[in-house]
Amino acid sequence: MRKISLVSIVMLIVSISTFAGGILTNTNQHAAFLRMLSRGATTEIDAALSNPAGLAFLPNDGFHMGLSIQSAFQTRNIDASFFTFSGYDGTNPIVSDQPFNKYYKGKAAAPVIPSLFAAYKKGDWTISGFFAITAGGGKASFDDGLPMFESLAMAGIFQTALKKEGKIVTPDMYNINSAMDGKQYIYSVQLGLTYRINEWLSAFGGGRMNYFTGGYKGFLRANLKEALGGAQLMDPLELDCDQTGWGLTPVIGVDAKFGKFNIGAKYEFKTNLNIENNTKQNTAADGALAAFRHGVNTPNDIPSMLSVAVAYEFIPTLRASVEYHFYDDKKAGMADGKQKFLTKGTNEYLAGIEWDVTKYLTLSCGGQITDYGLSDNFQSDTSFSCDSYTLGFGAKLKLSERAALNVGYMWTNYDDYTKTSKNYNNIGLSGTNVYSRTNKVFGVSIDYRF
Repeated sequence: MRKISLVSIVMLIVSISTFAGGILTNTNQHAAFLRMLSRGATTEIDAALSNPAGLAFLPNDGFHMGLSIQSAFQTRNIDASFFTFSGYDGTNPIVSDQPFNKYYKGKAAAPVIPSLFAAYKKGDWTISGFFAITAGGGKASFDDGLPMFESLAMAGIFQTALKKEGKIVTPDMYNINSAMDGKQYIYSVQLGLTYRINEWLSAFGGGRMNYFTGGYKGFLRANLKEALGGAQLMDPLELDCDQTGWGLTPVIGVDAKFGKFNIGAKYEFKTNLNIENNTKQNTAADGALAAFRHGVNTPNDIPSMLSVAVAYEFIPTLRASVEYHFYDDKKAGMADGKQKFLTKGTNEYLAGIEWDVTKYLTLSCGGQITDYGLSDNFQSDTSFSCDSYTLGFGAKLKLSERAALNVGYMWTNYDDYTKTSKNYNNIGLSGTNVYSRTNKVFGVSIDYRF
């Protein structure tokens, strides 16, 4: 029978992000983002990521730092419905009267996601940096496999049995066991300098080193049911592959203050990043899993990103911010050139507001709309995205003149994406997948000025 490929499933984690942001980029690294979402014009310590030029307007010289811990939980589900072969009329296979239906559940969890921010300000100069997981950050598990593999296995088993033994083997006669665990992290360290040009304008220049590490373990097996003898219907496929890679991201930014307005802008250049296989087990290295032979490289670029934000102080105790992000995903290399199927880059629109209820307590909330350039050719069981809107809320508690505690909660509501195909997963039959997702993130951060 034809081989069943696991190539796409191991690439799944590349597109799984347990954060906000573009297809391959995480923007929330601090609880202040979770509680307000629009932080692109902030001048607090989390600006080391979101608005580094704004650090020129820190209120005090000296050393500032922030430590954040987040927990993120996500689901990625597929409601699949596809036709199978049910018999043979002596000339052609007979298609089933009713489609095969199954709901496939995927879970991604990242219980502890740390981030560290630091800045030292002396007069007009500020040196800053941060450590964070800027992409990925979680482990994904698909305990029941995926529809693309079950549909391929079903078609292959039917054709092989018919060709070799002249028998009809239908889905009710066997069990397919397929599962995959995967994890991906891009650890990033950024360092840069901010200079205050005059009373109202500052600029930033810096760079970020990104280190990719991921791991994938999976299998696919098919056997007749015990009542029919339990015979193996195909050679098992197994994969155990680690991947690593690194790349550099230049970053520039500006910040301008005009009365009660503050404008922050940042541009992150595209990061050229290839990930290399360190394969421990691969049962089809010369066939279906050739892309995961030991030493093979796969593109996994981080797209360029533009952020522009405007904050306004209505009164000393009430502030609001609006923001725009653009991720140039179409120019970032992806596995198998998937970026070519995007209709455009990712657009994000953010807004947030915060209110100082008392001298020691600030409440805030915010929202974000994410609009991808999706297409049917881009979407697959193993790598799909959904347009969404995100809501967040939380509080900042001033512990002392030098310390503040931020807490925030963010959840994302995704639009379902329906993909219908007349040649479902290249099996020659029709089928439909409805892709859906959920995402919830909680975080706490402590900021301190020495």
